[in-house]
Amino acid sequence: MDGGDSLSIQLFGDLASIAREEWDSCANPSDAPYDPFVSWDFLRALEESDCVGGRSGWRPAHLVAREAGTAVGVMPLYVKDHSYGEYVFDHAWADAFHRAGGRYYPKLQCAVPFTPVPGRRILARDGEVERALAQAAISLARSSGVSSTHVTFADREACVRLAPLGFQTRTGLQYHWFNSGYSDFDDFLADLSSQKRKSIRRERIRARDGLSIKRLRGDDIKVSDWDFFFRCYVDTGSRKWGSPYLNRDFFALLGERLGDACVLFVAEAESMPIASALNLVGGEALYGRYWGRVADVPFLHFELCYYQAIELAIELGLPRVEAGAQGEHKLARGYTPVPTYSAHWIAEAALRYAVARYLEAETPVVVQEAEMLSEHTPFKRGE
Repeated sequence: MDGGDSLSIQLFGDLASIAREEWDSCANPSDAPYDPFVSWDFLRALEESDCVGGRSGWRPAHLVAREAGTAVGVMPLYVKDHSYGEYVFDHAWADAFHRAGGRYYPKLQCAVPFTPVPGRRILARDGEVERALAQAAISLARSSGVSSTHVTFADREACVRLAPLGFQTRTGLQYHWFNSGYSDFDDFLADLSSQKRKSIRRERIRARDGLSIKRLRGDDIKVSDWDFFFRCYVDTGSRKWGSPYLNRDFFALLGERLGDACVLFVAEAESMPIASALNLVGGEALYGRYWGRVADVPFLHFELCYYQAIELAIELGLPRVEAGAQGEHKLARGYTPVPTYSAHWIAEAALRYAVARYLEAETPVVVQEAEMLSEHTPFKRGE
């Protein structure tokens, strides 16, 4: 692929064919906050563990832009045979196209698999390279006959820049906690209404009654800790979506290669673990990823996934906590609604028009929901 006089773009079927240093120089440049999810180590661990590739329905088709032999942009791209593991649900689009006689799958997906974390997706030195990579993805879609190209959980500015290429922007909703320079958890609670302060304190007392909670990071996380966490993860995944996306090999590689970014909160009763939650530390956020338990304890989910994360973010001076997709129950615990964005290029004119109409109806509803939810945050209102 040719992106211009001196810019070339290559397609790779796995990250093993791309040097770690090349990828990470674009994915996590020194002047940008560190994002563990777009790192070579994270994405390559998904491939090595066969969570993507093979028969998973995620076939890597990564793009690398080079100028004078130097990597100046990369795009984590996958050929998808389904819409699972994306968290931006387009099953209705696929169904409508199928009923109209079209074929929605395969499609191209620029994303971090199984990870609803907003951030940079087309990882380029500048707007010109970003545009060239996006155009290369469109060219690949056209030449291979796939229905569409999607960039999910992108930043809003990128979606604006992609619009002139024919990408349509979709808006979603998540809940994030924001650090207003708090000195400790009680300082955060002081920002809440008295009723909410009391409610959270009661929850924490009940959740921790008779339990001890350990925080493990890096080399402190032993194989037995990962084993227990994976047991919890499988249990939660089996109950919530039927079949967990990730396997034990992936978490072994994650701990080996991104260990210092990994934090496990483990709840124990009489020195036996009963629940565990995994977080990843980024340059400007703590990312809550997975949790599970082998015993039912009231409010323990909130303690391990939300309150412990808030405490750690305050200690590390991180600006926010991102606790994953969905969950209005986060609102009462100090997490506020924030918009998320994705960009969608569709080859077929009829489907493109139908999706545009769909987004015209959906977007105002999402925006209105965010505004309504913002009025019900637990923060003080002139007490």
